[in-house]
Amino acid sequence: MAIDKGHRFGIDFDDAFPQGLVMVGEVSPDNEYQSREDRAANRPVRQRVDEVTGKRQWKVMVTDPAETRAKRASFEITLLADVQPVPTTSEALPGMRPIELDGLTAEPRVAGQGEFKYQSYVFRATGFKQAASKASRSGETAKAA
Repeated sequence: MAIDKGHRFGIDFDDAFPQGLVMVGEVSPDNEYQSREDRAANRPVRQRVDEVTGKRQWKVMVTDPAETRAKRASFEITLLADVQPVPTTSEALPGMRPIELDGLTAEPRVAGQGEFKYQSYVFRATGFKQAASKASRSGETAKAA
């Protein structure tokens, strides 16, 4: 059985990011490249549309506290939605908030250059869900038992 290039695997948020994610900055539209000539001609900026779902693409910078390599700890995640997704949590520090993603998918790809290539993933999500702290989750499990 062959898996097509660009296949997106559905993945549970807790499996992909056991310590959660921290959003840095704000959600912004993922716009197509606009050349100098396009800007000079006053052509409108166009937001990218996902070829699979047909939804608009938004981007957000996140940091994974579980990642040990500093260069791989921060990366962009693409959010697929008709309207701009709004985080459900408050800021822990100015410009930083813990988040959980809903409808998470992972697409494998090769990253790096030359002999320094490594397995990486393109993560996409449909939006945010209410983030619960790990301590409260373990407390809820203990109460239920």
